[in-house]
Amino acid sequence: MNRLAALALTAALAVTLTACGDSREVGSVGVDWTGNDISIDAVADPEVAGVTCHLAYFNRSFIDRLQQGNWFEDPSYSALDCSVTGPITIGDINTRPGGEEIFKEGRSLIWKSLRVSRIYDQANNSLIYLAHAREIQQGSGKMSLSVIPLNTEQVTWSNGAPVAR
Repeated sequence: MNRLAALALTAALAVTLTACGDSREVGSVGVDWTGNDISIDAVADPEVAGVTCHLAYFNRSFIDRLQQGNWFEDPSYSALDCSVTGPITIGDINTRPGGEEIFKEGRSLIWKSLRVSRIYDQANNSLIYLAHAREIQQGSGKMSLSVIPLNTEQVTWSNGAPVAR
């Protein structure tokens, strides 16, 4: 029975990690002697081909965790910049004002996650990408924003462009 439980836990973990989005570390910069790093990931939007976001975030070292006493949490700070990396093809995106989440990564054991959401601004014909921390307790005001204007690019909508509201 223990073997079956371990197998189920491993499968659930693999599915969870796969569902976190298309993330790939492209660089890491050491920021101090204790081993703290700033990591940079390339995040592809699964519904918008031709747009890549680069997300930078802080990774605490073992020494820093030992000194601070907070073992299970990384800071919420992040930076985001998105750019056009090829022809833009927009698939089935959510065009409601709240947009949709395209990336999620845990930043603590259970309380905090770093997320990237995409919002379509129809009035300005732009895609807005917002990186923010989601914390269960007290929320978080730490965020970063990047905008891709669509009127300067050749854009193909797989399901047709949204109708003006």
